[in-house]
Formats: sequence, C-alpha cells, structure tokens
Amino acid sequence: MDEAMVGWAIQVAEAELSTALPRRWAHTQGVAERAAEVGPALGKNTGLLVASATLHDVGYAPRLAVTGFHPLDGARFLRDEHGADARLVRLVANHSFALLEAEERGLQDELATEFPLLEKPLLVDALVYCDMTTTPDGARTTAQDRVAEILDRYGADSVVGRFIRRAAPEIFAAVERIETALADHPR
Repeated sequence: MDEAMVGWAIQVAEAELSTALPRRWAHTQGVAERAAEVGPALGKNTGLLVASATLHDVGYAPRLAVTGFHPLDGARFLRDEHGADARLVRLVANHSFALLEAEERGLQDELATEFPLLEKPLLVDALVYCDMTTTPDGARTTAQDRVAEILDRYGADSVVGRFIRRAAPEIFAAVERIETALADHPR
C-alpha cells in the first residue's frame, strides 16, 4: 500500500471535514475502513483505493463547495490546490456514478471533459462498493439500504433522489462484482 498517499489523504480529509462536517467525516472514515478491507483483492491499487475512499466526499467541505456538486468540487480542489495524483482525482470526481448526477445538474460535459472516468473497472467498482455499503455515520450497511436511506434523506424528486434512482441498478451491479471478487480472493 502507498502509505504516504494514504497518510496525506487522511490529513487533507480530516482538515476539511472533521470540524465542519463531523457526520460526513464519520462516513468518510467508514468508507476508508471498507477500502482497507477490500484493497487486498486489488493488489497494487490498495493505496489508491484507500486514498480515494478517504477523499471521495472532500468536496462537501463548505469552503470547497463552488458548484455545489461535491465530486467536481472535490476533484478540482485536489487537482488545483494539491496537485494530487491524476488517478486519485479522477476516482474522486467519478465516484459512485457521479456522471449520472452531473447530468441531472447540467454538469455532465464539464465533469467528463475535466475528469474522464478511470479505465480500471474493478477499482471504480471497489470505490462504489465502499461508499454504498457505508452509512452516513460510518457503519456497515447493504447497498439496498444505503440507496433507500439516500432517497429518504433527499426525497425522491430532488436532484439526488432522481440520480440515485437512475444509478441504483449500476450501484447494485458494482457491489455484486466486488462481492464476487472478494469471494474469489479469500483473506
């Protein structure tokens, strides 16, 4: 694992989220824990997965919320203020099928042009798995319960509600692919 990258990611995420958004920080820590568990099935990409899991929601930080679309705001922050690894930035920008939400917000072209989807399907799926099996408080959950919680929290007719309904089949498929990969690589 790339311990330097992970240590840096923890410092950045904690600085931006722990005080301003403690619940989001708890979720972030839970997602990072899942990533550390899933990582061995990815081999050399474990550090990248853990770092991107740690930073996936950094764009929610109030001082970073420029567009109000956290994947784009977080990716721009990581790229522009930190010169972060391009793969990490692209994972943050596109986590959990963000392109579908970007379309709902009229930001699809902007996101796709600035931060093309990383062509590492297992790694992309692993970040979806980690995010979508973690509650807002950092506990484990199922993807089905997580999608239901998001719908309940935001409302079915909100931008996020419309997005999550569209993304749900893709989310469930990604989670299933990772669960299969984990079963094929017992610890």
